[in-house]
Amino acid sequence: MTGGAAARRARRFAAAAMAAACLAAPVATAGPAALPSFESVRAAFQPSDLLVLDRHGEAVAAMRMDYRERRGGWVPLGDVSVALRRAVLLSEDRRFHEHGGVDWLALAAAGWDRIRGGASRGASTVSMQLVAMLDDSLRRPGGGRSLGQKLDQARRAWQLEAAWTKEQILEAYLNLAAFRGELRGIEAVSRVMFGKHPHGLDPRESAVAAALLRGPNAGPGRVAARACAILGESAGQQACAGLAPHVHQWLHATSRPAADQPSLAPHFARAVAAQRRPESGGALRTTLDAALQREVVRSVRRHLAGMGNARLTDAAVVVLDNHTGEVLAYVGSSGGVSAAGEVDHVRARRQAGSTLKPFLYALALESRYLTAASLLEDSALDVATASGLYIPQNYDQGHAGLVSVRSALASSLNIPAVRTLMMVGPERFADRLRRLGLPLKHDGDHYGYSLSLGSADVDLLSLANAYRVLARGGMHDEPVMVPRPEAAPEPLRAVDPLASWIVADILSDRRARAQTFGLESALATRFWTAVKTGTSKDMRDNWCLGWSSRYTVGVWVGNSAGLSMRDVSGVSGAAPIWHEVMSYLHAREPSPRPAPPATLERRRITFADDLEAPRTEYFLPGTAVARVEPLPRLASGGARIASPLADTVIALDPDMPMDNQRLPLRAAQAPAGPAPLHWRIGSAVVGQGASAYWTPRPGRHRIVLQDASGAVLDEVRIQVRGLPRMQGRH
Repeated sequence: MTGGAAARRARRFAAAAMAAACLAAPVATAGPAALPSFESVRAAFQPSDLLVLDRHGEAVAAMRMDYRERRGGWVPLGDVSVALRRAVLLSEDRRFHEHGGVDWLALAAAGWDRIRGGASRGASTVSMQLVAMLDDSLRRPGGGRSLGQKLDQARRAWQLEAAWTKEQILEAYLNLAAFRGELRGIEAVSRVMFGKHPHGLDPRESAVAAALLRGPNAGPGRVAARACAILGESAGQQACAGLAPHVHQWLHATSRPAADQPSLAPHFARAVAAQRRPESGGALRTTLDAALQREVVRSVRRHLAGMGNARLTDAAVVVLDNHTGEVLAYVGSSGGVSAAGEVDHVRARRQAGSTLKPFLYALALESRYLTAASLLEDSALDVATASGLYIPQNYDQGHAGLVSVRSALASSLNIPAVRTLMMVGPERFADRLRRLGLPLKHDGDHYGYSLSLGSADVDLLSLANAYRVLARGGMHDEPVMVPRPEAAPEPLRAVDPLASWIVADILSDRRARAQTFGLESALATRFWTAVKTGTSKDMRDNWCLGWSSRYTVGVWVGNSAGLSMRDVSGVSGAAPIWHEVMSYLHAREPSPRPAPPATLERRRITFADDLEAPRTEYFLPGTAVARVEPLPRLASGGARIASPLADTVIALDPDMPMDNQRLPLRAAQAPAGPAPLHWRIGSAVVGQGASAYWTPRPGRHRIVLQDASGAVLDEVRIQVRGLPRMQGRH
């Protein structure tokens, strides 16, 4: 008998012995858990990425959620190239379609080689490898499996083959196998290493992928040699020509992004992932509209092209559904134009500029301090504060004199807004902004009167949602990125509905804003919209926010470095994007003007001295007038209050006797004649002459300077803070 015949006979004997051992081994004495079904394995498979879908099911982004390994989606066997399936079976299990889970001949050959002391060879079939992936007790330990583990593995593979089809076994194996580094499954290795989907793998790529199954961490030379051996059997040795450089390139590409990765809304995906964990299947349907998102991205890139010389390199846009609060578009960056494309400028906090004025005037209207027809003085103003004089300026450095609230808000005049905040109070206004969902870090006293001009830092999403409150008649709820499985919570009343409607009417009034913006600008649309722009200090940020009957659109432009832009304002920087997005939204959908609430009073008004043209105006109940006249001018005579300054805050000293705490009242440019001056606080005259002293008491006070006839020469308002309550003293 020849040596080869003897070896074959020995291998057959060993195979028979192994089979007998497996058959003789108890099947259920150890009570192993039943193998899962194919359907349950496929259902439990989770990609490492969260696939973010738009409202219609289109993928808009993928967000890495599991950093232990990279797994793509589950790939059906029919979507895997025939070349790859052939290469895997040539490498791992040549008799896959012939055996029942265990290749006894291969197992015997491996055992014989070990007995003879030769090089060990793999004898695990695809089925045996798969059961080791499904059952943790069968995973290969560091020193290799024992004979008992081998027998258990063989028996479990036999059970698997009895329950699953061959196609199911191969499909699960290709999706669960480790290929290289953190890449697990054919979807991950195909799209990351080879840059294509599994159905497109050619014979060379398939051979390399199959070679990795035998040694996932092998070096490029070893992988190339194994791949050539596989190619030699499937495509001929000529296919190995020039393979080595490609193998080196592919093996060094295991950390690059997967090919064909959706990236329409990366910043939105991060925001969603921070809120919610992925659902079953690794996909999450959101409120985004992919078609609208593409249009907004195009608009941003188109308007920012060539604006680098103006230091305008970044932009962010958010579109909300007025009724539901659903986020329909969310562009966090200008992409390649930006120097910080990964920064989400929708959530970055920036100074709000004039975009807070609508909420200030709404508060003044509902408090009945003002009406839309009330006159405010747009003239030079300096306000005494704890840190010194605050001297606000208009954008154009000029002054308009007496203007109505409608004109002041629509034309975004700064000084009238500061005067309005002096009536309302910074802390009360700050409370209102927080109620609208704006993330103010400090109290009103910290911001002072500059809060009326947007000194607080806000983010675009919160600001756009606050504007949506005005669009909804004053009702507030949070924006929605993922459809709610349950009914939405009841919104909360944040602004008076009548004041909301009047502010909306003002911000939609093209004639009222003509003084600053002209009749034709990017703020003017062919359908009804209400809109407001804003520019922060030193032109670092431009804003444009507004709403139609159905949508609220917010736009921010600037640069990630926070540098001042050159000759760019809200109407020239952010407004063109806002206009284009609004026009797209209403290309085929009307936006009618909201009907005024029934309880508003509608009145035809005129202005004294033709300060403004006659018009129809709307008033809260009980505040209507037919004619608007300025308050009587202060009487002539030249005398003015020099001390205290307007809006002075005085704190009483607890360590000083009250009789010694007196406030000097001093007049400037007092008349030289004998006619006395009178100092009046409340209903009482507290002094006479060019100077006097008053013992202050806690509270807010109006100090009036009058002449002998009682005519008002000047007046200021101050605040006196009382003594602190002392605890523990008797």
